[in-house]
Amino acid sequence: MIILGLNAYHADAAACLLRDGQIVAAAEEERFRRIKHWAGFPSQAIAYCLREAGIGLGDVDHAAVNSDPRVHRLERLAHLARHRPDLSLVLDRFSNRRKRLSVADELAAAFAGQRFKGTVHQVEHHLAHLASAFFASPFQEAAVLSLDGFGDFSSTAWGSGHAGAVTVEKRVLFPHSIGLFYQALTQHLGFPHYGDEYKVMGLAPYGKPVFLDRLRRLVRLEAGGTFALDLSYFRHHREKIAFDWQGGAPVFAPLYSDALEGLLGPARAPNEALTERHHDIASSAQALFEEVLDHILQAVWDKYRLPNLAFAGGCALNSVANGKIRRTSAFRHLYVQPAAGDAGGSLGAALAVWHQSGGHRSTPMDHAYWGPAYGPDDIDRLLAAETVKLAAMDCDIRHFEDEAELCRETASAIAAGHVIGWFDGRMEWGPRALGSRSILCDPRRADIKQLLNHKIKRRESFRPFAPSILAEHAADWFEDIDAVPFMTEVLPVRPDKRALVPAITHVDGSGRPQTVQRQANPAYHALISAFFALTGVPMVLNTSFNENEPIVCTPREALDCFLRTRMDILVLGQVLIQRRQTAGPAAMPDSQHAADDPLPGP
Repeated sequence: MIILGLNAYHADAAACLLRDGQIVAAAEEERFRRIKHWAGFPSQAIAYCLREAGIGLGDVDHAAVNSDPRVHRLERLAHLARHRPDLSLVLDRFSNRRKRLSVADELAAAFAGQRFKGTVHQVEHHLAHLASAFFASPFQEAAVLSLDGFGDFSSTAWGSGHAGAVTVEKRVLFPHSIGLFYQALTQHLGFPHYGDEYKVMGLAPYGKPVFLDRLRRLVRLEAGGTFALDLSYFRHHREKIAFDWQGGAPVFAPLYSDALEGLLGPARAPNEALTERHHDIASSAQALFEEVLDHILQAVWDKYRLPNLAFAGGCALNSVANGKIRRTSAFRHLYVQPAAGDAGGSLGAALAVWHQSGGHRSTPMDHAYWGPAYGPDDIDRLLAAETVKLAAMDCDIRHFEDEAELCRETASAIAAGHVIGWFDGRMEWGPRALGSRSILCDPRRADIKQLLNHKIKRRESFRPFAPSILAEHAADWFEDIDAVPFMTEVLPVRPDKRALVPAITHVDGSGRPQTVQRQANPAYHALISAFFALTGVPMVLNTSFNENEPIVCTPREALDCFLRTRMDILVLGQVLIQRRQTAGPAAMPDSQHAADDPLPGP
């Protein structure tokens, strides 16, 4: 049985494909369109999945979409009666519902000459999230939690998973959402783009939660793990919030009302300097988010008393909160699949249909490498076409037959302070670079953040960089660590190790590790092992291979990124491309040339 899973007409549009319950391919549309968080119908991701499976659209038995606009009809009508929203908001919602019911038409338009003969399934949004969390996990039974902005008129759902079934037992409905709260505070702090919440997480440790009591006015904790927003601080329940889900980057107008500025002070303009007040608001927003999550988790634990928690939804990407779950709750094991946000709903919808059809339990997802791969022939053709350009830019090209030698050479370059583009194997599924499309540096260098931002990233200086660490050594460097193959938890770096790896240790002594297993990514494990043998440090700094764009997908995109930035070395499979001026140890840029944005305030 072939099932095509889709996240469509929403940010992070994506597709995945299952064959007899096993994942064959999965990718976000943004990687092909080259527009971050691309929203719309994921036709190019679908085309990739079909190519990877070696099939055509006519071979697909089922298409599963992670949205069912028909659910919660009575609750929708009750909301209209209570709040009497603007007519434009009502008409806009009905328009979106019509679009989401036309998947067969979209497939026909995108794949001319191919006929989809299967069945379209509308899977309720949070059921898809819960299915993606539980059925991809190693757990035979677990409590399951979905937490995000909104989907199908709800923001939160929890229940339990047992063998081949997920049961939803509790929901929080529109207009109440802790995800929307966090997004509104993100906007207030001057980060307007979809997905900017991770910036608030990075900023929070620089402040103190002095606004926490004020923010508690926005969210009321209720019995049984539920919560409610004070809607006077928000606009989404009454007004049409301008946004665009059709064929481009998702765009949102402000979600908060003037009352929030009255409570916290004026909103920060995107280019305004960050002050202590902004640090403290970020710290307070994160603290309140964690309070609400703890409240929910206590209710979930009281209901099920299961040691395992499978967690999904956009809020499951709050890696700071995730890292505290095993310390602040009774849950002993946490699983967050790599595409926990809305992209992963495509996987969950497909898995839900597979299990509803009586399919057996799928193999747990223990790695994230489900995107396109490119072989030596692809790389050789690219380099042949770019020989003149590479020579003109003083680049040397070396081919390696021995992977161990390539890893030793690359590890030596990392230890010398160089910035390495690492492109190998299948592209990662989800928002994190996990050793297939990564930029790598030495975690021991205190100056590496400034160096990396100067050469490539040009991002805010308060944002931390993360490590990839050999799984067998992770407990020696991080406290309270379990397997975190997808970089989904922020954990304390052991105090005696922090000075050894300042580049990946945040201001609060934390880091967001990826534990690397040999069987999941042999080449990446070998590279880190070579660095360990050379330095005694079993990790490398790992950030996404991009420059203010989606993570690179193809060798061409990797080479273009290398050539337009000041990256020192590019590894494409078994080929190493090096700028000649990087033969010696890397030096810091002069301060007047550094692009790093210093953090204002104390």
